[in-house]
Amino acid sequence: MMRDHVSEAVLGLGSNMGDKVANIDKAVAMLCSTGDIRLKARSRYHRTAPWGVTDQDWFVNACIQVVTRLSPRELLERCQEVESLLGRVRRRHWGPRTIDVDILDYDGISLNEPDLILPHPRIAERAFVLVPLAEIAPRLMIKGAAVSTLLAITNTAGVQVFDDHFEPRNTEPAIRDK
Repeated sequence: MMRDHVSEAVLGLGSNMGDKVANIDKAVAMLCSTGDIRLKARSRYHRTAPWGVTDQDWFVNACIQVVTRLSPRELLERCQEVESLLGRVRRRHWGPRTIDVDILDYDGISLNEPDLILPHPRIAERAFVLVPLAEIAPRLMIKGAAVSTLLAITNTAGVQVFDDHFEPRNTEPAIRDK
């Protein structure tokens, strides 16, 4: 059930199986296909080393900023639906995946549920999230610190721009409440 209030959310996407860039592009298109999630900004793609479980192929990661009337729970369900439709199978924690779509932040709220913690609890530890996130939301506050500040104190070795021809961009203005 969509709400009257429009919220902004930031999502992190990653893939290390198959055509990694195409998997991310398909996920973004699927997320936005019904009109209740609208793309506001998109980072470049970044080639990143695996994190957590390191005996797997490298990743492509990106971040998007969206506006939506979906609740955090509904947005999580949509993200998981897209993952499933793109063939994500959860066999091993932090293991290989065709696509991973994480809610990083949702309107700056704090939420602590068994399957949904906002903001994402490991943003500050993950250069593969902070680098693309800083391209589209450097002033976003995460637990009292701006993304740009968190990035400045994070080791970014192993994160490199994957496609120099793709520029971060804002795709449309935010939806305004009427």
